Amino acid sequence: MKHIRLYDATLREGNQTEDISFSIEDKLRITQQLDEVGMHYIEGGWPGSNPKDLQYFKEVKNCRIKNAIVTAFGSTAKPGAAVEKDKNLNDLIHAGTEAVTIFGKSWDLHVKGVLRISLEDNLRLVQESLAYLKQHVPQVFFDAEHFFDGYKARPDYAVSLLRSALSGGADCLVLCDTNGGTLPYEIHRILSAVRKEIEAPLGIHAHNDSDLAVANSLAAVECGCTQVQGTVNGCGERCGNANLCSIIPNLKIKMGIDCISDEQLRKISELSRFVYELANLPHNKHQPFVGSSAFAHKAGVHVSAVQRRSDTYEHIEPGRVGNTQRILVSDQSGRANILQKAQQFNIDIQSHDPLVQEMLADLKDLERHGFQFEGAEASFELRMRKALGVQKRYFDLVGFRVINEKKQESEPVSEATIMVKVGGKIEHTAAMGNGPVNALDNALRKALEKFYPELKQVHLIDYKVRVLTGGEGTASRVRVLIETGDRHDQWGTVGVSENIIEASWQALTDSITYKLLKDEIKGASG
Repeated sequence: MKHIRLYDATLREGNQTEDISFSIEDKLRITQQLDEVGMHYIEGGWPGSNPKDLQYFKEVKNCRIKNAIVTAFGSTAKPGAAVEKDKNLNDLIHAGTEAVTIFGKSWDLHVKGVLRISLEDNLRLVQESLAYLKQHVPQVFFDAEHFFDGYKARPDYAVSLLRSALSGGADCLVLCDTNGGTLPYEIHRILSAVRKEIEAPLGIHAHNDSDLAVANSLAAVECGCTQVQGTVNGCGERCGNANLCSIIPNLKIKMGIDCISDEQLRKISELSRFVYELANLPHNKHQPFVGSSAFAHKAGVHVSAVQRRSDTYEHIEPGRVGNTQRILVSDQSGRANILQKAQQFNIDIQSHDPLVQEMLADLKDLERHGFQFEGAEASFELRMRKALGVQKRYFDLVGFRVINEKKQESEPVSEATIMVKVGGKIEHTAAMGNGPVNALDNALRKALEKFYPELKQVHLIDYKVRVLTGGEGTASRVRVLIETGDRHDQWGTVGVSENIIEASWQALTDSITYKLLKDEIKGASG
């Protein structure tokens, strides 16, 4: 069986993604999560490039790392100076890591056009840089930048560069598809040729500009590469890097390579969500293996089949990667969807119960009017419980009013006044907000927290508005989707109306009601 070493570059490559900027604390927390999942190497950053990375390498020494080797990244020495005096190389040594990775140019285009040195000087630069590092660092890896483009242009020179790196003491030669333009069959052809000439451990570092980084990485492993570099969720410059959240399950489940343990594999979905959260990016629900839609079923035929055998429409068992099967409800749903959702919600209903058909008809009618429950399962559960007569009313609206005011060049001000009834008692309060919906949300929770203190845990995660009917301008029907969370869960709710405040109110009240229902059920079972 192949012995594969996983090399994560999220803290450097991922941090170069547009819209991502990890703090030192973020990087330390991600390091701990990567270690828990079983990464063999965690590339912490480039200590010679910025003070933040220098500080990271100081602070990571205080972290309890059980599995991984933290790695520093940098370049070969600058041309024209002795390697012993090169600041970049010495910064790498002073980072104090057990492993270091440096990159060098393997494409003659870059040697001549970017470095502006001779091809022979570049070979010497690579060899001397690695030899100097190897005197001070136990493991030294060499990233052959633009290797595949360099090999296509001039194979003899690309291979000579690998030989120079090997003679300098490189422990692994990592072949980089830096522009992300290589196809899987080219990876196979070039790697097969390289292995005939180079007897050394090889690695792969693929970018995703052709949407092939995962495929290219797996092809490289098939051709003998033993180190696989990538990032969590495929984050990285331009179109990103090879996605380790897809590579790892494919290696372990499909290719039978035990790169991490079964227990660690079950944490891969949690890792994906964790990095999205710290990056302050929305989760990609359609992401393979770890996305919330990766094992979601909508069509009635699909639902009916997976109820009998999940492998009819699922390529792996979702729990193996820490994910779950989801049955969606929509206008394409059948009785099987309704029954499956009832089972998921622990609602007792039989297949022959007339209410099943009534719920299905109600669902299809609502979706014709613009409701959508695929991202609002909390609203659907509440509607199902209401149809069965088992949904408790936690509060009733007496009335609300929202005022928006703008004076001259000042920012608009929103204020909501609300009156609700809880158990015969009326609460009347007001709150300000960043916009009318936020003001209404603040006022509602302010009124209810006196009766339900647990609502202090609730926070709004996402708010989306979609115009449903064209041609009617500002009088168009709108759908509001709200995602809400507390310390343990997240849930979605929906509202539809010609009035955006009314649609928002529907989604907000569903959100609050679902929180109270969830806590009540948890308390009863606990």
